[in-house]
Amino acid sequence: MSADHDAGESAAPSSEPTVLVLRKGTHGVPIEQYATALRERLPAGTVELARTPAEERSLIQDAEYATGMVLEEDLLDRAENLEVFACAYAGTGHLPMDRLEQRGVTVTNASGVHGPNIGEHVLGSILRFTRRFHVGDRRQRRREWRHYQAHELQGSTVTIVGLGAIGRAVSERLEPFGVETIGVRYSPEKGGPTDDVIGFESEAVHDALARTEYLVLACPLTETTRRLIDRDALVTMDPEAVLVNVARGPVVDTDALLEAVRSNWIRGAALDVTEPEPLPEDHPLWNFENVRITPHNAGHTPNYYDRLADIVAGNARRFAESDGRDLELENEVSF
Repeated sequence: MSADHDAGESAAPSSEPTVLVLRKGTHGVPIEQYATALRERLPAGTVELARTPAEERSLIQDAEYATGMVLEEDLLDRAENLEVFACAYAGTGHLPMDRLEQRGVTVTNASGVHGPNIGEHVLGSILRFTRRFHVGDRRQRRREWRHYQAHELQGSTVTIVGLGAIGRAVSERLEPFGVETIGVRYSPEKGGPTDDVIGFESEAVHDALARTEYLVLACPLTETTRRLIDRDALVTMDPEAVLVNVARGPVVDTDALLEAVRSNWIRGAALDVTEPEPLPEDHPLWNFENVRITPHNAGHTPNYYDRLADIVAGNARRFAESDGRDLELENEVSF
């Protein structure tokens, strides 16, 4: 049993949740905070924190419900009774999904946790380019009191690729600014929070790009979205357009983006993700004033573990109360 778990407590009743928390944290925040947040939400349950590799190997053997950032295949091999893995990231591409499916393990993700913070990151990136704060920063460093031209967000067209929790959060935060919004999603017939919704057909996407001042990428990485923003897309965009990528690096063709910035095909880019990642120190993209690079940091928020614990604790209760019946969990991932 983990040293973090009170050995004096009696085992929780079978109707109460038991959750195993794996040891890897995120964003530099100790994983103990996640375990604490879960315990606050499951006062009658048991939350065990596997703080060392040995504890993970031991505790995973009997765990039915586990949560964490990663689940390595060698650890999954030991998970003889695992029924649910609550991934603490929104993306699950790093997990052994084929093996989990074969084992019949239900997987959930952290979709929705990042909406407010990444929405704010996107809005800040857009406003930075709109008011050209990077130019103001340069002139301040030089102690130059010299006016420069800026832009106005009102009346612009913003295209948001991906209308999940992050895309919706971006759309909501843009609403007071008087912009026209276009959403791109796999099922456009379902509509969305944007003024217009289109699918991923290349003609429809290119038509949208041709009238877009700000392009926000907030989609998962799939075969459809990989290199979605390629040379053709960048040439199609208006020279005054700005690209904001908070999705995954490979959604953008990096070589094409570098060419676009060098050739002034677009006004600039705000990249929280890159390909490769991390971006090598000698990569040319570091050197452009009109390219803002952040180290995959848009997801950071002091409220991460609390929002995640709300989802995971609720699902843990449903799991404990299901008694073998069909189970529907929030944020369940389709294989």
